[in-house]
Amino acid sequence: MNLLEQPDSQLTPTSLQPDPQLALSIRPLLLCLSHLRWGFVYQRPQHVMSRLARNYDVLFFEEPVHDAGDTPWLEQTTPTEGVTVLVPHIAGGLDPQQINAAQRQLLDDYLAIQAPAQLLLWYFTPMSLDFTSHLEGQVTIFDCMDELSAFKGAPKALVEKERQLMNRADVVFTGGYSLWEAKRKLHVNAHAVPSSVDRNHFGAARQALPEPADQADIAHPRLGFFGVIDERFDIELVSELARQRPQWQIVLIGPVVKIDPAMLPRHPNIHYLGSKDYAQLPAYLAGWDVALMPFARNESTRFISPTKTPEYLAGGCAVVSTPITDVVRTYGDSGVVKIAASADAFIGAIENILADDRDALAFTQRIDAVLDGMSWDKTCAVMKEQIECLR
Repeated sequence: MNLLEQPDSQLTPTSLQPDPQLALSIRPLLLCLSHLRWGFVYQRPQHVMSRLARNYDVLFFEEPVHDAGDTPWLEQTTPTEGVTVLVPHIAGGLDPQQINAAQRQLLDDYLAIQAPAQLLLWYFTPMSLDFTSHLEGQVTIFDCMDELSAFKGAPKALVEKERQLMNRADVVFTGGYSLWEAKRKLHVNAHAVPSSVDRNHFGAARQALPEPADQADIAHPRLGFFGVIDERFDIELVSELARQRPQWQIVLIGPVVKIDPAMLPRHPNIHYLGSKDYAQLPAYLAGWDVALMPFARNESTRFISPTKTPEYLAGGCAVVSTPITDVVRTYGDSGVVKIAASADAFIGAIENILADDRDALAFTQRIDAVLDGMSWDKTCAVMKEQIECLR
């Protein structure tokens, strides 16, 4: 935890004038503005930033935490080499303008101390423009991983802020193809960069792994899901699976956010195991018979491209999904992901998988063919190439 003091120098981030040759010879500072916390579910932001940290000094600036104290301060941690996470701590009870002013001051003071020769701006959320619009990055990147305006509780100003960010951004990445089809109409340099998979990490689930204690006593067949349980989760579908097939055990892993936990289905064969570390997920996946993607079909899922699809497959597990556009487009004809549009179809697809006396080796070979060429390293290399072309 660091309390940053205003430096004696009058140098501010917007007045930095680096020598062009010097800037190319040292590591740029990449300021990432995120609406997701580093310690939340390990997903696209962590995968991308931890890899880009091989070439850039990454500052991961999170949304503020509201404290009882009056003096704003920055909490600083280093979760992985090359990545510094900054969390602004701000007094409660402030209005939005005061909150933005406090964040701006904290960030400006920090950048003035760092005095980067080259500053790159990476936005996961357009709302961060409220306190960073004065910064002048050599390259401004908008990584539009989701259609945030369609999510529950989205700020009313988000659509207008995204329009402003689109005008400022030098390059736009999208988390999937459907989202790219929408955003490419708004930016001439938009690229579909779907989330990828760490195949070695999840591939460990293909082998026998020690059973996690809270899953060990759950009977088979096991149907599993890991991820955020929010408005995208089809509560009725999962409830119907549990009700119609009480002998099936449904294992749900992940935090419950933006929905009332009391709304979740409660059946004896549904097991809520809570959040797990990324490192633990293969051990759970190894004990599942079928992996589930029970996404509701609504505005919040219209453009999603779920990362868990290739993660489940990398672990060697067959998948049943509702007809999410990017899942159907990418995996619908693969033979390793079954698409089901109703509870009855979902049940039928699961029964087919459970009854299938398939050749395990042939099935994993088919999965490997589907995942061939996919890796977070390759995904980040594509992103880095775009950034370097603009520097």
